[in-house]
Order: sequence, then C-alpha cells, then structure tokens
Amino acid sequence: MSIPHLDPSANRETILEELESKGCVVIDNLIDKSTVEQIKSDMVPHLTPTPVKDEFAGRHTKRAGLLISRSPEGRELVMHPKILEITEKILSHSTNFQLHNAQVLAVGPGAELQSIHRDQWAFDFFPFPSGFETTFATMWALTDFTAENGATRLVPGSHKVNETNSEEAFKTSKRLTVNFEKETEPAEMKAGSVLLYTGALYHGAGPNSTESVRIGLTIQYTLGWLRQEENQYVGNSSEVLNELSEDLLRLMGYKGAASSLGFYDNLKDSIAVIRPDLEKEFNETLK
Repeated sequence: MSIPHLDPSANRETILEELESKGCVVIDNLIDKSTVEQIKSDMVPHLTPTPVKDEFAGRHTKRAGLLISRSPEGRELVMHPKILEITEKILSHSTNFQLHNAQVLAVGPGAELQSIHRDQWAFDFFPFPSGFETTFATMWALTDFTAENGATRLVPGSHKVNETNSEEAFKTSKRLTVNFEKETEPAEMKAGSVLLYTGALYHGAGPNSTESVRIGLTIQYTLGWLRQEENQYVGNSSEVLNELSEDLLRLMGYKGAASSLGFYDNLKDSIAVIRPDLEKEFNETLK
C-alpha cells in the first residue's frame, strides 16, 4: 500500500479520507522555501546529540526542542489552519486537544533504521481500542526526504488494528523492523512538504546511507487529558509568553480538559498565572 500524496489545495474531506484509509498522507509543498530556511536558521544551531544513545533515539541523530521559544516562524506551523482543521477532526472524541511536542530532528550520515513503532506507545503501552486515536503527528520536511537519506518509513493501513498486549506489539515491531524494506514505505517528499499520520500507525525514521543530513520538524498533537511528551510549561521566558497569542497559549496547554482537568487554585483558569489579561471562567476553557 503506497503513501498518498495531495497538493496544497486538497480539502479537509479528501485529506481525512486518506487518513482514514491509510493512516498517513503527504501534502506536497505546503510551505514556501523562505519559511523552510527561516526555521532551519532558528533551530539548526540548537541541534545536539540525544543524551540517551540507543538505536531508538539514534546514535547519529540530533534533536532540538523549545520550538515555541526559539522560532517565531515555527510557531506559525504549530498553528497552521489546515493542520489544526484536520487535527480537530482526528481527535474529535475529546473535549479538546493540545500540543504534544515540537522538535527538529536531524538524521545524519550512517544513521540506522529506527525501530518501527506506534507513537501511542508513549502512554505506557496502554491498550487503547482500535480506532481510538490518542495523537496526531506532522513531519515537516526542512530538507528533501528520500529513501536513501532517512525518510520516515511507514506501514500504511497499520493504524486500523491494535495488538491486545505489549508482548504482541513488540513482536510486530521486531518483524516490521527486520523486514523494513519489504514491510514499510518511505515518505519521500520535497522540502516544504508535510507528512501527516496518526498515533496508531507503525512508522520509524529510515536509515541514512548518504553523506547529507535529513532534517525534519515534527509537530504532534494529543488529547487534552493526556500527558504531553514535551513539557510546554517550562523553557519559555516571560517575554516570549507575553508575545504569544491566546490561541497558541491555549494549545500549549493553558486550558482545561475533559470535565475538570487543569484548573488552578479554586477552579481558576491557569493562564492567569502567566497572562492575567487573558483569564476566563474555567469552564470556558474546556471548549
């Protein structure tokens, strides 16, 4: 099963049809070259090797987080209207959703295949029902993605059936990883394109057999009542927080979730701690 490609004019229904069927889709050339170059300029200087040096983290992979603080242009991608429109539908079984992480990943020459996995395993391998999506991911290409330089490898359609326990999941992961050339498809795309995929879809960073670095920006969203992968409440100065729009602050997690999660003091709006001017009744932030 191949990875579908759509042009930037594709409407929400068309994109959702591909995500429902395949669990993934590439939107080609969604952002322009100047945006790509600005985000690289903002983030590449901060790339560092991951402290945990194992096959999953990648011995030849560098990362840089704190996108909100470091890249005003990157914030625009977090809030991209087409992406949020799709995310809202994919995660519509929750009262709201939030930013899960935003991180630049650079897969260097010699990088090995990342173990094929599901992002939803971040939640302690909880056995979510089939079809119940916990996260929705985007991978923005800041360089061209090719089969040779480490393009994300995916198993289209694998989002439809979940294993019943972690032991079964590990067996599936091992089989897909060992047989990745046959079992997975590379998300090849030009810089400025974006890959969308669900949290239940099997995927992993591909091996890089070239002399160039493959750079991507992953921005993921999750249900409002789940713990975020990247802590959004630290790392941003008061100056940065004062620059941000209310919509972005709410997406970062300064809001309620479910029926009563996330309040401050006596059912107060948590945003009051950093931006008193934006405070609302707590129940209003659940929307």
